[in-house]
Amino acid sequence: MSQDNLVGRTVAGYKLLAHVGEGGTATVYRGQHPVKGLAAVKILRGRMGQDPVAVKRFLREAEFGARLEHPNIVRTYEYGEAEGMYFLALEWAEGEPLASFLTAAGPLAPDLVAKIIGQLGAALGVAHRAGIIHRDLKPANIMYDPATQVARLLDFGIARDAEDDPAQRLTKAGFFVGTLQYVAPEALSGELVHEQADVYSLATIAYHLLTGQLPYPGKNPRELFQQLLSKPPIPIGQAMKGSKLSPGIEAAVMKGLERDLGKRWKTVAEFAAAFCQTASQPEPAKGGFLSSLFRRKE
Repeated sequence: MSQDNLVGRTVAGYKLLAHVGEGGTATVYRGQHPVKGLAAVKILRGRMGQDPVAVKRFLREAEFGARLEHPNIVRTYEYGEAEGMYFLALEWAEGEPLASFLTAAGPLAPDLVAKIIGQLGAALGVAHRAGIIHRDLKPANIMYDPATQVARLLDFGIARDAEDDPAQRLTKAGFFVGTLQYVAPEALSGELVHEQADVYSLATIAYHLLTGQLPYPGKNPRELFQQLLSKPPIPIGQAMKGSKLSPGIEAAVMKGLERDLGKRWKTVAEFAAAFCQTASQPEPAKGGFLSSLFRRKE
């Protein structure tokens, strides 16, 4: 049966009320469960169900989500196969994708960005402690509720387990995964990445929320690819076009965008803490917190 005809059907106890979105391999519905209430139900498209790699990726997203519990991570209710289809049922998150909110609102105030980055940093910290690297952080994969100012992370579709055997990887060596505008430069070679790749992506999100722009101005994938590998990102002060930010904010974000892993923040917790602290201290004393951002332990 066509995926377009699933509205009104019940899958694993979830009555599919409305079609709400499309992904690369799955269709998303708003569903109603007699016990769990509203849910987002992802259904793997029929033709993908015949592809072992697509099925494994779909189930891996579900497995990773089920391992994580945090107020800023959309909860996974259940997943599996029912009615001849693979499904994933998620908590229904109020709000809209952060990408949509940013498009409508434009650049956000530093204190609001700090609140969002703090929430996402805490959520990613939980994922990293569980050994899960997200690899596809971007505003489109974050639900944001303007009424409560709560951001929630979702979509672990291309995440990886830090303990995975490289021989069992689903992505071929030499091919990168992620979204080019937010992906860390070290991922472009197709090598396995670690927590600092998520640090880079989170810093890119902070940059985008503050400026309404991205750190690299590439007009097409090839140009952007080359810039990521060979050029420094545009300083925030230049991207802001006359607006002023605390020097500490720029320092925190630009350190998160360092191509050299030895100079980049080591963990999302470090980056989020530094960003949130400096966002609440717009004029740090000379030689104080700003200089400490670049002080490295020997």
